[in-house]
Amino acid sequence: MSVTTEDIKKIARLAHLHIEEKDYPSYIRQMNAVLGYMEKLNEVNTGGVAPMMNSLDLKNVMREDEPQASLPREEALKNAPLSGDGFFCVPKVVKR
Repeated sequence: MSVTTEDIKKIARLAHLHIEEKDYPSYIRQMNAVLGYMEKLNEVNTGGVAPMMNSLDLKNVMREDEPQASLPREEALKNAPLSGDGFFCVPKVVKR
């Protein structure tokens, strides 16, 4: 598979990039190099490799999802820069 000028134009349009006409050959070379590398990776035998395999021996530690008492409101608001009527006060972010 080889990248063409039309492919570069389409990719640039989809990515909202402005690419100068004089730069197309450079992008074509670079994209073809990436695709060549991907083809090389496709040659690797991955049979017997579990999906999402990690090179590190990591395991996800999960705990039971059990209801617990929540933080008291006064404690939650203690370090708030601004609060009122038992709620956090934040600046208005909606512009009209």
